[in-house]
Amino acid sequence: MKDHQLKALVQVAEAGSIRAAARAMNLSQSALTKALRELEEDVGAELLTRSYRGVDFTPAGRALLVRARLALATLDKAREEIRLLRGGAGARIAIALTPLVAALVLPRVLGDFRRIQPDAALSLEEGLLTNVLPGLIEGRLDFAVALANPGDLPYEIEFEALAEVPAAPAGRVGHPLQKARSWDELRGASWVLNLTEASQGNHLIRWLEAQGIEVPAHTVRCASPMLMLELMRRTDHIGFGPTRLIGDSLFGAGLQQFAVEPLPPAMSLGILTLRGVPLSVAARPLAALFARQLRS
Repeated sequence: MKDHQLKALVQVAEAGSIRAAARAMNLSQSALTKALRELEEDVGAELLTRSYRGVDFTPAGRALLVRARLALATLDKAREEIRLLRGGAGARIAIALTPLVAALVLPRVLGDFRRIQPDAALSLEEGLLTNVLPGLIEGRLDFAVALANPGDLPYEIEFEALAEVPAAPAGRVGHPLQKARSWDELRGASWVLNLTEASQGNHLIRWLEAQGIEVPAHTVRCASPMLMLELMRRTDHIGFGPTRLIGDSLFGAGLQQFAVEPLPPAMSLGILTLRGVPLSVAARPLAALFARQLRS
């Protein structure tokens, strides 16, 4: 497999057609088609199917596409690392953070990191596992600091647990159910929950089912922390989130935790990386700063 062949495969996926991919790569269609044909011969499998509807990927093509993206991203990081070692500027770091870390840890970490790497370009994404896992596996993310159940993670992902994050129900100040002390008292309430994989909302539902407690019947599914907060502040919808975040004077303004018992066990917060792929020279100190802050 050659670099230009993998680039051709990835570009077809991003552009949606061979013609558009050839234009984006400043190649003729015949040159791009030749590169793809050579790649198919190399791996011994058909990667693309062509029809009047356009180009589609075969199962083998989709499998190779994931690895091609990772390979190209790894090569880009290697070139960048060599450039940095030779005194060049322009390091790029892409990470994903859960809202708890973004609100309470990132400000301190960012100040320390800027003193170490003042010229590095930092890109941030939401730390939901639905975004994090593809981002790590395809090489778009250097690492993530997020909540996870280690047993649910794929083999390709390594997880370094750094802290435990307890969570509780919460609603607006003055909520009619603010004096609730049991789950039975919250029966019939309206909820807004993030139910994506490994979220605290998902963790809550699984725990309630395991305890034989009735799960919320009226739930708005929401994967956006901003939308969840606004719905909790402005309506009687109840949310479920980290107690430290709810108690933060800025993030949790207008909210209060409900003293309901018992509560689910705390989830683990840690650093997720791609197994067998070392962090770049620029990303390593940033990950170390997050680890130090979270351990403390």
